[in-house]
Amino acid sequence: MTRTARDAGYAVPAVNVFDEISMRAVLAAAERTASPLIVQISTKTVRTAGCAFVTDLFAALARDVTVPVALHLDHCPDRAVLTEVIASGWSSVLFDASDRDLDDAVRETHEVTAEAHAAGVDVESEIENILGVEDGVGSDESQHAYSVEQLAEIAESTGSDLLAPQLGTSHGLYKAHPQLLPERAAELAALTDRPIVLHGGTGLSEADFRSFIDAGVSKVNISTAVKHAYMQASLAHLEVARAKDRWDPPRLIADVSAAVTDVIAEHVAWFGADGKAAGTGSAR
Repeated sequence: MTRTARDAGYAVPAVNVFDEISMRAVLAAAERTASPLIVQISTKTVRTAGCAFVTDLFAALARDVTVPVALHLDHCPDRAVLTEVIASGWSSVLFDASDRDLDDAVRETHEVTAEAHAAGVDVESEIENILGVEDGVGSDESQHAYSVEQLAEIAESTGSDLLAPQLGTSHGLYKAHPQLLPERAAELAALTDRPIVLHGGTGLSEADFRSFIDAGVSKVNISTAVKHAYMQASLAHLEVARAKDRWDPPRLIADVSAAVTDVIAEHVAWFGADGKAAGTGSAR
């Protein structure tokens, strides 16, 4: 999916979800826009809901979806969780080795990639940390940073399928406009044909996204936008429900779902992925 996107000049939206409502909503956005889409699950959600439940939920909801969709484990430094997810046949995993020193990061990434590939699962590699804490994983301080040459060489040696480099973005909401580095993505794209991933997408403008996609990024992660749409729609609904003393859970779910679907459909258009489902290989 992401290689096709890179060749065609768009990016696949990779959207973090945390329950059935949010998963249904982002899949609805993909169908509405005829876009390929990657459903992402945090390590925290896997630990809370259980790998088996998430696996079965995705299988049930994606069964009748008419666009290509994939199931991806986001930021995971825990080898035991990675092993469980790989054994469950998810599409891909992000092994987050950004808390390890370089030698350990390379060695363990090679081990995870070998384990995943044996099961037909792809690996996204992160060895230099992207700023911000997301669902309990990450750091607000820069710990490890390497040259684009090192990143390309390590990806080749470990067999990683996708790369998640530092590109000036961070997880969470921005308090000021970040110093974005699309030129770094372009330098890396010139050294490797592996898909490049942009983390920390929430809060960037359409022009910001286009600069990264033009530079070679073909997977863009969105998480905070889903959480905010979900919670703000919930709050708005509950305020009206309290004022009218009218309590209707199905209506609450419908309002939340609509808000999440709308915000992801907007991002799909920004990424140029709308209408790109036809001809995109399914990861299922």
